[in-house]
Amino acid sequence: MSGAQVGLLINILTRDGNSIARTSWVETLYNEEFSKLKKSSKELQEKIDASENTEDFNKGMQLSIYQDCLKVAFLNDEKINREAKITDDEISILNVLADRLNISMDEASAIEHMIDPVPQNNTLEGLNELREMGVLFINRKRSEVFVADEVVTILNEIQGKELADKHTLRILRCFSDSELSNILKHYGKKVRGIERGVKIQEIISSRVAIRHILHRDIFGSNETQNQRKERLKTLITDLDLNLDKIGTTLDDRIDVIINTLNESANGEFEALSAAGFKELYSTLQVHFPELEGLLKNEFELEDTEELDTDKLRALSITPVDILFLLTNEQVKIIRNKMSLSKRGNARQLILESFANANDKLIENYCALARRDLASLKTAGIEIAEAEIGVKFEEITKEIFEALNLVVDEDFRKVINTAKDKADIIIALSDDDVIIGEAKTCKNGDFAKYSSTSRQVKAYVTRCESQGRRVAQVLIIAPSFSDDFVESAEMDTEVNISLLEAQGLKLIYDAFKARRHPKFSARLLTKGGLLKAELIAKNI
Repeated sequence: MSGAQVGLLINILTRDGNSIARTSWVETLYNEEFSKLKKSSKELQEKIDASENTEDFNKGMQLSIYQDCLKVAFLNDEKINREAKITDDEISILNVLADRLNISMDEASAIEHMIDPVPQNNTLEGLNELREMGVLFINRKRSEVFVADEVVTILNEIQGKELADKHTLRILRCFSDSELSNILKHYGKKVRGIERGVKIQEIISSRVAIRHILHRDIFGSNETQNQRKERLKTLITDLDLNLDKIGTTLDDRIDVIINTLNESANGEFEALSAAGFKELYSTLQVHFPELEGLLKNEFELEDTEELDTDKLRALSITPVDILFLLTNEQVKIIRNKMSLSKRGNARQLILESFANANDKLIENYCALARRDLASLKTAGIEIAEAEIGVKFEEITKEIFEALNLVVDEDFRKVINTAKDKADIIIALSDDDVIIGEAKTCKNGDFAKYSSTSRQVKAYVTRCESQGRRVAQVLIIAPSFSDDFVESAEMDTEVNISLLEAQGLKLIYDAFKARRHPKFSARLLTKGGLLKAELIAKNI
């Protein structure tokens, strides 16, 4: 259904970080890719020309054979008066031929460009062609391209790409220098005087099939089948893949590695809360200031792009992906700066430190609500008093997420202004929301009803202007004064529920203790001071 231009666009759009991008940025990436393709084609043509005067079966001869076969496949149609193109059947045969001749996918693309040139311009025409096929969406108002994750997976399958580049990078990080050199040697690439980081980048850009890498390319010709299986067993440990069975044959173990990495994103996002992810990202930036630039470079993001954990999550970039962007040495340096144990997997230790930090904050949620620095310090939690309000808000969101409630950060950003900033939005449905406010209080009961009610009423107005109905306003605080409770119950403009921090912690503990807990956000919409003990008892 498509030509060479669409093929190049698909290669760009299926790479990590490119599933959401402005059309102008896609054009920039396309032009860069075209320049690389043109340069590579010229270099390969020189090798092919040089092989014409020799009978040696060298790299130039292999490229020449592939070029001749591709030319026949492309021009065959013209003999029967049809448009010249390469069919699916012909592609599958050419892929086998490329594999047998040790020609990488980037080299195969460059040779195809010699015979069926990729157009240099009119990128938007290619994007529109893909849109008409239903492959992607284009938001014309914002000039943005969107490709669904499920579609990216299908396009990767069509291209014969079993693993995303970010996952291939994880595997390559676990290889020794000699194993990386073995891969490059297999495809006739230069290895002498090449730094480890450059080797890894060259392998990824060559689009070598991960199955070939794990099955044969990293090994020497004298290594036995058992040695190869043992190496993959070690690799599974190095990748920290938690598996019940690793398989008995070499192919079984390769399948397990590929399938586990492909399915890893959800688990990796769940391993850290939204607050934990944000704190990890901030800490890494402190210890490694070049992190944002590295992310933009590796995931081909625009320089003007504002990066935060919400954006990274939208692009399916997990905390583990970020840690694997850093070299093994860089990760060890960060681990040491964080004063973590030097025993065990450095990346895993860093992740666990942030998961444990949030667990501690949840455990001491009531002390956080009361701004009790002494109790927090006794629990091993180091936090500045100025940060307590923001941290209380983040941990409250995390508790709601743990209760399987939908905390809608995207809509919260839509309704927030420079003056009015809601703490929490819980989506009950596409139309109904709960507005949440998390209030800390150092001494006594929370009593500021007039200022709080003005705040929440402004948020209600903002929500309604965006077509959402506010089913309830929920205020969480350490405790409430009698006047505050009475004023909330008597307010006729909005429906307000009050929940003490200790009560929310009680509900959370009851939820976690049940094997099949039953909890609904509607329990928070009863109005007045909520009876947390009763809610917890009925979970």
